[in-house]
Amino acid sequence: MLLHGSETWPVRKEIKVALHRAEMRMVRCMCGMKLQDKVSSKGLTERLGLLDIISVLQQNRLQWYGHVLRKEDNDWVKKCIEYEVEGARPRGRPKL
Repeated sequence: MLLHGSETWPVRKEIKVALHRAEMRMVRCMCGMKLQDKVSSKGLTERLGLLDIISVLQQNRLQWYGHVLRKEDNDWVKKCIEYEVEGARPRGRPKL
């Protein structure tokens, strides 16, 4: 549920950090551990047999990209990938 719809997210560093923190809170809760227990995050994810959430996010995005590439050439989603925007790119970072 944490990665629902993540195939099309614009992935920034802030999003990756937030996802990793949320994942580690959930992993610690599932293992019944607290930060004060001084157990490494890597050890806990290995104990549960989980992949890193960023790796899963990248796999989801690549699967979606492959899905779009296999679509018909006249499909609107595939056309969006090939669409070129005219004009100059705005300077600075967009405000969210």
